[in-house]
Amino acid sequence: MTVQVRTLVVDDEQGTRFFLEQALQRAGHVVVMASSGEEALERLRETAFDLVILDLNLGGRIDGLRVLEAVRWRWPGTAAVILTGQGSLESAMAAIREGVDRYLLKPVEVDELRQAVQEALDQRREMARLLEEEEEILQQGPFSVDLKKLIATLDGQPLELTAREFALLAHLIRNADRVLSPKELVQVVGQYEVEDMYEARQVVKWYIHRLRRKVEPEPGKPRYIVNVRGVGYRFVSSE
Repeated sequence: MTVQVRTLVVDDEQGTRFFLEQALQRAGHVVVMASSGEEALERLRETAFDLVILDLNLGGRIDGLRVLEAVRWRWPGTAAVILTGQGSLESAMAAIREGVDRYLLKPVEVDELRQAVQEALDQRREMARLLEEEEEILQQGPFSVDLKKLIATLDGQPLELTAREFALLAHLIRNADRVLSPKELVQVVGQYEVEDMYEARQVVKWYIHRLRRKVEPEPGKPRYIVNVRGVGYRFVSSE
């Protein structure tokens, strides 16, 4: 029996919502609609979805990035696709940082939409499969990372990490004392490949900065996550 995909569509344009609903229902999705960020957060409070498709520029007080942040915090395994008419690099990068799986520009064709949705779902399933194959808990010095429960602690205290910060910390700890290139780390946090080294450095630098603020005693003088000039980053294991 085919398992239906539960999808939340968030867009403040009625015509776009109708288009997405029709395209996804024909692909076998069970579609729930939200016309604002506020309504989306209400839907997400108690309900887990396989997929969320949302516009970045929603009317009202809560925009698409706020909704995406809530998805990643409440339901880290949910695939997320951004669909927006504002195709600036800045908005795309902000969405990627919060954990978007695919980024599409309006207007979008049905085939393009369905391909992006399938790729996002496949990517999330692969991530879940890899986690199942991993050892359950990683330990390194004062850090403990539970890969099954998606919980990380420092000196026994839980760390409030986004899904991508969690993935970055887990990869650093798993490869303690090995120098990791920016391109490798982009693959970890973004699940995509970057050919340009400058772009990779810019993406990873933001994540490293955020993670250091949460795990380092003095973020400006990192003890655990250190730079290796011109090469990448290294997690320093305990002696």
